[in-house]
Amino acid sequence: MADTMNGRLRIAGPMRERYDEILTPAALEFVAKLDNVFAGRRRELLDGRRRRRERLAEGEETLGFLRQTRWIRNDESWQVAQPAPGLDDRRVEITGPPERKMTVNALNSGAKVWLADFEDATSPTWHNIVSGQLNLYDAIRRNIDFTDRGKRYVIGDEPATIVARPRGWHLVEKHIRIDGRPVSASLVDFGLYFFHNARQLLARGSGPYFYLPKLESHHEARLWNDVFRLAQDELGVPRGTIRATVLIETITAAFEMDEILYELREHAAGLNAGRWDYIFSIIKTFASHGADYVLPDRAQVTMTVPFMRSYTELLVRTCHRRGAHAIGGMAAFIPSRDPEANATALRKVRQDKEREAGDGFDGSWVAHPGLVPVCREVFDEVLGGWPNQLTKLREDVVVEAEDLLNVAGAGGEVTEQGVRSNINVALRYIDAWLRGTGAAGIFGLMEDAATAEIARCQVWQWVRNGTKLADGTAVTAERVTDWLDAELTDVHADLGQPNRLADAREIFVETALSEKLPGFFTTGAYARYLTTPS
Repeated sequence: MADTMNGRLRIAGPMRERYDEILTPAALEFVAKLDNVFAGRRRELLDGRRRRRERLAEGEETLGFLRQTRWIRNDESWQVAQPAPGLDDRRVEITGPPERKMTVNALNSGAKVWLADFEDATSPTWHNIVSGQLNLYDAIRRNIDFTDRGKRYVIGDEPATIVARPRGWHLVEKHIRIDGRPVSASLVDFGLYFFHNARQLLARGSGPYFYLPKLESHHEARLWNDVFRLAQDELGVPRGTIRATVLIETITAAFEMDEILYELREHAAGLNAGRWDYIFSIIKTFASHGADYVLPDRAQVTMTVPFMRSYTELLVRTCHRRGAHAIGGMAAFIPSRDPEANATALRKVRQDKEREAGDGFDGSWVAHPGLVPVCREVFDEVLGGWPNQLTKLREDVVVEAEDLLNVAGAGGEVTEQGVRSNINVALRYIDAWLRGTGAAGIFGLMEDAATAEIARCQVWQWVRNGTKLADGTAVTAERVTDWLDAELTDVHADLGQPNRLADAREIFVETALSEKLPGFFTTGAYARYLTTPS
């Protein structure tokens, strides 16, 4: 265990090989400075989130476009910063955790951007967080490789632009403590990456770029903007060097897209349609609001249902009106060796990307290098020789509050298969997460934490509302418990040993069958179950 800053800051995790290259006294002092300045505001904003969630749950507040910020939406004059080097053309973005093999493969994938994800695609073990920073440190300096089956892989001549995604404001890093309290995980991930790499990136003609997750209001965007200003001033980097793309993955943020861009305008690069977390947010926000807000089986909530169409079209219109990029959602399919299954899945991926490109998105996400060609081909056809579609203003789009809240318009039904699928996938993902894997291949899809969040929230909502299945049977806690035990047996037989399925079952029960719906499974699971070897 290492102690620095006169005992105020403590590293509570083991120091392994090369960790001292990232956890330097100067870097830790920089993170501590950020935390000391912004910890109080962060806690206030999280308290505000909780109080607002309670008001929404009790029906004491309704969602709509903010009256007090109407002037921002009505002012046609303001624009975000011009695209930074490496972010003008974003037609294909690949996402994944900053593991060594993924780092090389993603940078060589042919995608324009790699989202190096410390958030939902990374299980936040101490090793994953520090080694992830090391991998990015090495990659930026072109000093990384890996060997597979005797063949050595290195970064090519035209690597993707790196955009790092720190963890959300609600998370902490328990292995770095100041005065005994854990430091904000957002500031740890951002601070270490920015401190070590900002100048090196600028020297290579790029810059320190970030994706910002889980924002629930423009006030949280303002906090990030102030963090950026202080960080740049501390290192003598010109203000506006940092560029940030915000994931619109909460229903509250969907009503504040203009305001979020406005708060970040000197650093803003665009918005992303974080579709899976957005669905999770819808379920979580309206879980206790009755049958009109009950969504059908997860597989039936597609991007073409009315409330999702309204959300994505509003995002494109808002971005392009302000000169910001609009980035589409994830294609999570993992190519398989079954030609027929592959052809079917690729056809669906192509249709999804054609819809996004046709709607005006400037690019889209894929989870696997094998999907880069189909996504690039679709956007190439639409973009022609242009790097983006910023001139496609979508002035035809008019979205009202009721359009974003039209959950009932999704239609569909809840089936026993859908409930049991949620249980099965949640068990598999949580087991993988507890064992250190945050991006897990499950039934041909690359799943991340949003998968388990949707699954367990849907089960909670269905139980809470006594939702009727297609055959008329009600979803009850007792019935779900029976299915949980049956699915656990099947998953256990499939995975074998070692596993963390007993812990996964306990987490599922705590977060899907409790009286109150926890905001995230990851917060409690991280504190209680994600142990660190000494």
